[in-house]
Amino acid sequence: MNKSSTHNKLLGDSNIPSNSLPVDSDMNDTSENSSPNSHEEIEYRRSKRARIERTFGPDFLIYLVEGNRNDVLDTIKCVMHVEDDPVTYTNAMQSRDAYFWKEAIEDEMDSILTNQTWVLTDLPPSVKPIGFKWIFKKKLNADGSINKFNARLVAKGFKQRHGIDYFDTYAHVARIASIRVLISLASIHNLVIHQMNVKTAFFNGDLEEEIYMEQPEGFAIPGQEKKVCKLIKSLYSLKQAPKQWHEKFDKILLSHGFIVNNADKCIYYKHDNLGCTVICLYVDDMLIFGTNLACVEETKKFLSSNFDMKYLGVADVILGIKILRKNNELFFTQSHYVEKILKRYGHFCHKPAPTPIDPSIKLVKNIGRTISQLEYASIIGSLMYAMHCTRPDIAYAVGMLCIAQDLI
Repeated sequence: MNKSSTHNKLLGDSNIPSNSLPVDSDMNDTSENSSPNSHEEIEYRRSKRARIERTFGPDFLIYLVEGNRNDVLDTIKCVMHVEDDPVTYTNAMQSRDAYFWKEAIEDEMDSILTNQTWVLTDLPPSVKPIGFKWIFKKKLNADGSINKFNARLVAKGFKQRHGIDYFDTYAHVARIASIRVLISLASIHNLVIHQMNVKTAFFNGDLEEEIYMEQPEGFAIPGQEKKVCKLIKSLYSLKQAPKQWHEKFDKILLSHGFIVNNADKCIYYKHDNLGCTVICLYVDDMLIFGTNLACVEETKKFLSSNFDMKYLGVADVILGIKILRKNNELFFTQSHYVEKILKRYGHFCHKPAPTPIDPSIKLVKNIGRTISQLEYASIIGSLMYAMHCTRPDIAYAVGMLCIAQDLI
């Protein structure tokens, strides 16, 4: 085959115009000496295969990027590379999300300084200050996109000494049984249920002990770098922080006419001319139940006047439990939680078993994949949470698995 026919073969096998193909000098010489028929228009061979539009699924997005080739490649690298949460302040300031982390840090410091959490002072003799640490975490939406950049300044509470830096430490939380009872009463009496969250709740607790902390990195006062922060109010990770926060919340609610439930110290109720209101507190999350919307709104206004509150709307999720309303009835569901633990431990695709379990079934020693005691205990603990919250029907099966730990 000569060069001219080779050239024509190339043109016939592609959709690229002939003037866009590189042609060497020998080819040009050959084409000049060829017959006139060689200059006739060549009919390209077209593929008869039906073209199908390619799809990458409903979650695939296409973005147009303006710029040269290097700009486009840099953008692709940013899109394909998702950074982990920074471990230190320096990591955050050097990451490509430094602008957002800096904004989150400034918001945290504004909350601390507005709340008058500490005062600068000289370190007393023979006193060693505790350190601090910045905790960074991206809050994600259900689809995996970033909702918010969170930065939290915490004290190194593990350096505190019992009897010197703290005496008592505990955290009151509502019992899950109490929450179930309140939801049942709400369904029976058609109560209004709203949900609120206390921003930086632990900052509200007043400290009784003298605690000194180093100045936060990046926020040391010029000319006063050797001074330390004398804590007036609690910080996250202090041993006594949950206790001090609950005492402050308890004191304010009692002063407003609320009464503490005798069976659960995190349940408060109040009767007045507007109606009946019940508050269920779980650390910094709370459910507000009311016989009508007016008493719930009044309670929300009262709480917002004493704490920095965030309104979360009509209650739909509490402690990972979804609350569903249907035909004046309320339902609890944890299907998303159950699916999560099944996927985590590699049992999502397994065949379902009858529930409740047949009491006549006898467990036998494991002869399959070996499993560590720690992983087994973690699985049992995850199942027990679902059992206590929404799945009492698996109580017998979970109990059997607890007894049979020697069989793994």
